Amino acid sequence: MGEIKIPKKIKPFAGLLLADLCLLDEVERRLESVFGPIDLQSEIIPFSHSDYYCPEMGKQILRLWVSFSELSDPGNLACWKIEANGLEMIWAHREEGKARRQVNIDPGYVTDSKVILASTKDYSHRIYLGHGIYAEITLGYRRNKGWQSFDWTYPDYREKAAADFFTLMRNSLLAKRRAE
Repeated sequence: MGEIKIPKKIKPFAGLLLADLCLLDEVERRLESVFGPIDLQSEIIPFSHSDYYCPEMGKQILRLWVSFSELSDPGNLACWKIEANGLEMIWAHREEGKARRQVNIDPGYVTDSKVILASTKDYSHRIYLGHGIYAEITLGYRRNKGWQSFDWTYPDYREKAAADFFTLMRNSLLAKRRAE
C-alpha cells in the first residue's frame, strides 16, 4: 500500500485575457485581494489563436499571465476557479440577455514538472476536481528540453512568452522551496 503524503506547495498563477488594457490595474488589484500579492507578470501579447472569445470580448484581445508570491496547496485549484469566475462578472456587461465578459481569468499553478490549468469544461484529458471544476496538465517540464506541450495544449500556452513566464515561475518556486 502506498503511503499518503501531503503534496509539496505550488506556485499559483492566473492567465488573463483582456478586452481593454485599461482594465489591467483594476483586475490585478482584485486578484491580489483574493489570491495575495502578484510577484511576476508576463509580456503582454495579442491573443490571435482563436476567435472563440471575439463575440464576448471583441477582436483586440490581449493575453498575459501573473503569478502570486505565496506558495499554496494544489488542492485549492477548484476554489480558485470559482473565485475567478466571480471576479470576471465584475467587468461583464449584459447584452441581449447574456453576460459579455471583458476579462477572462483562468487560474492554475506551476510545480517543478508541470503547469496545471483549471477549467469548467470536461474533456478526455481533464480530471474532475469537484464543484463543476476540472484540471488539466497543460505543459510538462523536461530537464534539458524545457516546457513541452501536449496535443491539447492551447496555442497561446505554446508561445515563447508563456514558456519564458512559466520558467520564471518555476525558478521562483524552486528558490522559495530551497529557502524554506
